[in-house]
Amino acid sequence: MPEFDLDSLKKTWQEQPVQQKYDNNEILQMLNRKSRNYVKYIFWISVAEFVFFSVLGVFYFLQGEESNSFIKVLERLGAQKTPEVENNFDNAYLAIKILSLLVTAYFVYKFYQNYRKIKIEENLKGLITRIIKFKKTVNAFILISIVLLVAFTSVFTAFIFYALNSQNIEPKSADLTIVIVGIIVSMVLSILLIWLYYKLVYGIIIRKLDRNLKQLKEIDSQKI
Repeated sequence: MPEFDLDSLKKTWQEQPVQQKYDNNEILQMLNRKSRNYVKYIFWISVAEFVFFSVLGVFYFLQGEESNSFIKVLERLGAQKTPEVENNFDNAYLAIKILSLLVTAYFVYKFYQNYRKIKIEENLKGLITRIIKFKKTVNAFILISIVLLVAFTSVFTAFIFYALNSQNIEPKSADLTIVIVGIIVSMVLSILLIWLYYKLVYGIIIRKLDRNLKQLKEIDSQKI
């Protein structure tokens, strides 16, 4: 009876060719389907954000919360509430809010367009290009959201100095410092919260898209 050689059996088994469970075309179809789903998720998230901030913006505008906050800051600095200053601030706030909603609506449309194009895309290089463009669109959306926040904060601050100047008021240095520091801290915290939100919500999906993109590029390199 021949002696049983376990090491020889392991070597023979390891040298056997491993058949691929899926071919490249099947993998491509799966990656295409997954990529479409990831883009669809971001599209619906952006729709939910648009609806949420639209309702929230209308509520705050009707309640006059932003105007009240502005008036409280003026009173702390010794200024008085005047119809002209209040109306100008309300108009500026409304303009920025409308601009913000229009920008969000534009990106909702762009995300939908990307979803539609990836959905019908069959060419490998085209699919890779679509995913790269989509990532750039998401990054632009995040950046513009932060820019709009900075713009609103700048307008808020500018109107404070405008109101003080129109009433010839020179606030105490300590009070002015507290207000300015408070505005800066609020803006920085808001930017960090926005960044953290997009990092968690959008970042998870984008990382999954990155993995798909890497696999697609590997398939593309094998075709060369």
